[in-house]
Amino acid sequence: MWARAVALLEEAERRHRRFFELISSAPQRAPVWEPPVDVFLLAQELRIVVAMPGVRAEDVSVELVAGGLIVRADSHWTTPPGHARILRLEIPYGRMERRIDLPAGRYQIAAHEFRDGCMQIRLIGEWP
Repeated sequence: MWARAVALLEEAERRHRRFFELISSAPQRAPVWEPPVDVFLLAQELRIVVAMPGVRAEDVSVELVAGGLIVRADSHWTTPPGHARILRLEIPYGRMERRIDLPAGRYQIAAHEFRDGCMQIRLIGEWP
């Protein structure tokens, strides 16, 4: 039982590090962070949920590319009113980008909307 608990804690720590991991695909590009995603295959559509704290709808782009979907956005840090001293800063801000590999098929974006701090993307199309 103890070994299982330790393994679960290690997995949680790996996922936590990945959530805040800085990536840079090209040296000239500024670092970006990868938001976590959930992907659901429903009967008639593929639903993708992307956690995007501090993001406004006008700051997001969603692009279908060969074999996947790319979501790009900028999150904005809002300074609290008055003089504030940061005691803890855990929410990542700035440029985010996530490539989501999709199962083989042909897709089109049916809709995307923000709900509860997440962007929900609906894809329709043909897949096996």
